[in-house]
Amino acid sequence: MTVEGCMFDFSGTLMRIEPVTDWLRAVLSEVGIAATDTEIEEYAARLDRCGAQPGGSDPTALPSRLNRLWDERDLSATAHRATYTALAREANLPWGQAVYDALYTRHMTPDAWRPYPDTSEVLDELRGRGIPVAVVSNIGWDLRPVLKAHGIAEPVQEFVLSYEHGLRKPDPELFRIACDALELAPEVVLMVGDDRHADTGALALGCPVHLVDHLPVHARPASLRPVLDLVRQGDADHQHRRPRSGPGEAGAGPDR
Repeated sequence: MTVEGCMFDFSGTLMRIEPVTDWLRAVLSEVGIAATDTEIEEYAARLDRCGAQPGGSDPTALPSRLNRLWDERDLSATAHRATYTALAREANLPWGQAVYDALYTRHMTPDAWRPYPDTSEVLDELRGRGIPVAVVSNIGWDLRPVLKAHGIAEPVQEFVLSYEHGLRKPDPELFRIACDALELAPEVVLMVGDDRHADTGALALGCPVHLVDHLPVHARPASLRPVLDLVRQGDADHQHRRPRSGPGEAGAGPDR
């Protein structure tokens, strides 16, 4: 397999959202609300069950009245905010609307995100090898400032974000947009993601896919490094298949 370009998912692939308890604690501190550790753990668990943290767990039980919002959450910034603030309200927090709004705002800040340990290493080597990179994400806000703040934006040439196109993975068209932006044929563009449903939509175009597990940062130290192995293997295969120079051509040895 020859890899001439890479597409990466964002959440759960390049970076991971902070734990729900940290998310809630930071917001309560920001708005000046005192809460005990026990209270924070209790209400954070409620938020987690409701799927209220973007980039976190899906709802364990989605109320039917929110089905349409959930299905369209990544198609616009408005739908994304409406979906996740509605899910947060399902947790019945005792602190009012200001906390729900602050929770949503917090998740879009660089402080709320952690790169996986091998993210920078992999992106930097791809850039050094001249492999162009696109980030293809189902999301309702601009993640570029988050990558920039963490020092991992420069190796990324293109950002293809669902809310900017009104399309969401696994729609193959979103991956086609990314391949076209990279000016590469799909069959030489590797898609790297953590969602077995959404990210494998790239297979419909003929893109190879490498899947990683959506784990906490500390529990997944090196799942992206196989991407470099695939790139290196492709280079080695290309060198192996390169035809030898014939007599009289550059690089040919002496006649015997």
